[in-house]
Amino acid sequence: MRNILLISALFAMSFSSYAAPETYTIEPTHTYPHFRISHLGFSTLQGRFNSTKGKLTIDTEKNTGTIDIIIDATSIDTAHKKRDEHLSSPDFLNVAEFPEITYKSTNVVITGTTAKANGKLTIMGVTKPVSLNITKMKCGVHPFNKKQICGFDATTNIKRSDFGIKYGLPAIGDEMELIIEVEAVKD
Repeated sequence: MRNILLISALFAMSFSSYAAPETYTIEPTHTYPHFRISHLGFSTLQGRFNSTKGKLTIDTEKNTGTIDIIIDATSIDTAHKKRDEHLSSPDFLNVAEFPEITYKSTNVVITGTTAKANGKLTIMGVTKPVSLNITKMKCGVHPFNKKQICGFDATTNIKRSDFGIKYGLPAIGDEMELIIEVEAVKD
């Protein structure tokens, strides 16, 4: 009987030391999805989206996680109102019909302070596989608000024509660099 109790105690201890995946909610005022694209070959146009939400999970035991980001396409901002209106039109993002851009990971592999995320990016109702290179990742206690925070910087390159955005090709670049800087607060 004593052996059964000892085995039961050890079994219970092994499960109590197992760290379950932790869930984080994206903090929209510290999350910055933005892009870079060639403007007629003369310069590089940069823009951002001012409204983002979503969730992250991080499993430190397995070095994996999930990323679920929802970008408000209507919040596009290139610091030029008339251009933003054009980018919101059916020529580009058609935000009246497709107000959200989403990224949902299918797998994330964490290696120290970097990671690789494979997932599906949806723009204008078209979904394509896209990998994110996470070049910097950190989790810890925020020094001011004392909340548990995780953040990362991710980059990828896509072709906008793959998502049906063909206006101005080839003069306006097809290849876009997407940069997503995220901070999220533990739930």
